[in-house]
Amino acid sequence: MDKQSLLDERYMRMARIWAENSYCERRKVGALLVKDKMIISDGYNGTPSGFENQCEDEHNVSKPYVLHAEANAITKVARSGNSSDGATLYVTASPCIECAKLIIQAGIKRVVYGEQYRILDGVDLLRRAGIEVVYLSAETQKRGNAEAI
Repeated sequence: MDKQSLLDERYMRMARIWAENSYCERRKVGALLVKDKMIISDGYNGTPSGFENQCEDEHNVSKPYVLHAEANAITKVARSGNSSDGATLYVTASPCIECAKLIIQAGIKRVVYGEQYRILDGVDLLRRAGIEVVYLSAETQKRGNAEAI
């Protein structure tokens, strides 16, 4: 296994752990922004700062103002004064179309995701924009870890 693949697996494991911070019940998603082998931002899905930590309504439907993990990581890096230009985004679920637009505009050049959502229009848009997209499933990761031992 090459060095980049090992790094991808490590950062994806970290993104999965970061997803555990989410208060969302239906799906917990985590994201890490990495540049020059340093984590420059992180995010998980949830409500905006200052809102209640409840993502779903009484019918178990996500509230319309819940932010995705990618959006949280991108806006967090923007507030920090760091640049995401040329960075890699590790996210536990494939980006939706809205997050894909943010990823493109943020100058992120590579996206590694760990779970395919039923709609892949975001992934298609990223590829159309020339962004490298890598699918790293949990099963692939487990096989890679077993081979590395």
